[in-house]
Amino acid sequence: MEPLALKDHDRESRAFFRRIMLGFSFVGLLLIVLVGRLFYLQIIQYEVFSTLSDKNRIQVQPLPPMRGLIYDKNGELLADNAPSFYLTVTPEAVSDLDGLLVKLDELLELEDSELKAFKKRLNRRKRPFSSVPLRYKLTQKEIARVSVDRMALPGVQVEARLVRRYPKGELMVHAIGSVRRINEDDIGSIDPIAYLGTDHLGKIGIEKYYEKDLLGKVGYQRVEIDARGRIMKVLDSNLPSPGKNIHLHIDSGLQLAAYKALRERRGAVVAIDPSTGGILAIVSKPSYDPNLFVTGIDHASYRKLRDSRDAPLFNRAVQGQYEPGSTIKPLLGISALTSGLIDEDYTIDDPGWYQLPQEERLYRDWNWKITGEGGHGEVGLEKAIYRSCNVFFYDVSVRLGIDQISKDLALFGLGLNTVLDFPEAKKGLLPSREWKERVRGIPWYPGDTLNIGIGQGDLLVTPLQLASAISVVANRGKWVAPRILNTGSELIEKSKVSSIEDFDHVSKRHWDFIISAMEKVVHRNGEGLGENGTAWASIGQYVDYRMAGKSGTAQVVGIAQGEEYIEEEVDERLRKHAWFVGFAPINNPTIALAVIVENGGSGSEIAGPVARSIIDYHLKQNSYKVAKLSNRDLNL
Repeated sequence: MEPLALKDHDRESRAFFRRIMLGFSFVGLLLIVLVGRLFYLQIIQYEVFSTLSDKNRIQVQPLPPMRGLIYDKNGELLADNAPSFYLTVTPEAVSDLDGLLVKLDELLELEDSELKAFKKRLNRRKRPFSSVPLRYKLTQKEIARVSVDRMALPGVQVEARLVRRYPKGELMVHAIGSVRRINEDDIGSIDPIAYLGTDHLGKIGIEKYYEKDLLGKVGYQRVEIDARGRIMKVLDSNLPSPGKNIHLHIDSGLQLAAYKALRERRGAVVAIDPSTGGILAIVSKPSYDPNLFVTGIDHASYRKLRDSRDAPLFNRAVQGQYEPGSTIKPLLGISALTSGLIDEDYTIDDPGWYQLPQEERLYRDWNWKITGEGGHGEVGLEKAIYRSCNVFFYDVSVRLGIDQISKDLALFGLGLNTVLDFPEAKKGLLPSREWKERVRGIPWYPGDTLNIGIGQGDLLVTPLQLASAISVVANRGKWVAPRILNTGSELIEKSKVSSIEDFDHVSKRHWDFIISAMEKVVHRNGEGLGENGTAWASIGQYVDYRMAGKSGTAQVVGIAQGEEYIEEEVDERLRKHAWFVGFAPINNPTIALAVIVENGGSGSEIAGPVARSIIDYHLKQNSYKVAKLSNRDLNL
């Protein structure tokens, strides 16, 4: 019997060989797959993955354009660009963003509002490796703190950017407006490409109206970055195109004169060059510093401005809508003469009151007393203007009727937005029979017409509208739409404003008559006070040039029949508004203006001197170059 073999070497050899071949086959298959994959990635998909690699290594960064500068008519700089230091974070270069924010909070004492705004900007970001601003306008001390801990703050950078600066501060904010930071409400209305790298846009005034021209065109640069997002090398660039510089009709010296003339009172001034329609000055007080809004105003400061009883954020010059009072009497005088209802010799007897047929109510003149004293005696149109006789214009308004009055006042731009380039301008209100029935559902009454005849009731105008209307009188009927831009007229979109024709239907004789009456408002006419104009005592005694004017006083609260208005007994904010409109010189006028002092009282005594000081400056000092102004000049 043969012994059993312990091993079958042949069988083991064959099994081992099969395993070796299987292993080699598997390895070979893997090598084929690997080589194929390498071939696919390196040869077939070379351009695709090369591009993806470049995206990780190469970044396209926007280069924001420099915003166009704004100058006044004399070349004074009103808005420029100054460097400001931003603290930015590149999230891709940070492993623990929340931890980083905690460190920055310890260094800089970040406000909750800053952190919330940062996270909103982070969520709106559309490009990876782009930096996100965390704090605008770093101080030198804050920059030093960040620089010392730079190695412990990955992804954090201090970037210098140009931001808007307003050298004249609150003096010019209501004339030119301001830029402010882009917020969520703006995102849907702006071109995201045009605003790449830009955090601000024009929000009000001409900064808003000419935004597209002032903005410029964004550029770009391709840069090589490291893993932390730091720029290693600039590969190529396409420089941005700066925005257009614009020049305004605004005269900085005249603006300052108007600002100072109003002193600490609430009010507004608009001055216009009648020949061009150029707005020479546009002041609203109280005012505010627009620089506070450029890099972001803190909540406490904003609430103080927003909630102030004096409303400094409100532009009274173009948004304030007031009853014009007696300032519209010259306009009604033109209407009455042109209609043929009266002539230059037409007179009435003024006992101090006017009464409609079959009515008991007495519509009083401004100088009527409870004792029954008052009145101007025999009054014609000329005296009715320079003595501001209400009774005469009660009579005129009844003769004209509301339909004719509405039609003729619209020719002067009342009830319309006629300014070419001021986006916030209001239309005021020019009431009519149809308007009252549509809005209030009641008919027009004769008493309503009497109120309109002296600039009261539902009639509302802005200071800009009234200055434009007086410019028409100064031009003897030639209409020139007001505008603030001096050069680059192609930028103005004229289709956005109402078109008004010249007063070709009014004779030169009628214009001369009305202007002569307005001249007598200011200048001496006789020996007695009752013979001189309402503004002679307050502004006309020492004027060495000839000007035309008209004062006005608009009621804020009604006075009951039989009551007398005693200013000292009325709350300051319920007192009458003081108006004055005028132009100078009489022949070839170079300035027309409207002044309102809120709750100022007498138009001739309060608003008149403001107007005169502005015209004095324009005529006497504007012939030589205005010295550069600083905030020290404003006594702020």
